[in-house]
Amino acid sequence: MSDTKPAGPSRRQAARLAAVQALYQWQEGQDAPAEIVEQFLKVRTGETGEGGMRRDADKPLFKDVVEGTASKRDELEALVSASLAEDWTWARVDRLVRAILLAGAYELAHRPDVPLRVVINEYVEIAHAFYDKGEPSFINSVLDRVARQARPSDRK
Repeated sequence: MSDTKPAGPSRRQAARLAAVQALYQWQEGQDAPAEIVEQFLKVRTGETGEGGMRRDADKPLFKDVVEGTASKRDELEALVSASLAEDWTWARVDRLVRAILLAGAYELAHRPDVPLRVVINEYVEIAHAFYDKGEPSFINSVLDRVARQARPSDRK
């Protein structure tokens, strides 16, 4: 037997990925955050592919990120918008990138128990799962600026 860790994302990474997918669905406007959380926990857990959530995902983290992001939407959009480059507007940002940025901003602003570097790295990794061009770098730079605003006394 081997003591090596299984390959693939951790329980918390799986929760964050599912949270981004749920927030993307929420932005589509068809369901309330609580309904989407319920769908993921009861129906979509264990489904494979982009629409599912791993059975062993950290469900409390998933629920907190989705419901916390939704409840703080205006605050988080303002925080992220202030961190965009001068020539960018929130409306110009792709919907999936918005979901990633909102979830990352939520953790940076409201989850001081999670180190800055962990939050930024986790959401950049999620971006890599969906994009192979400049989006991960864009997300990294925006979340870095959000971190400076949300936790000015923390150092990475």
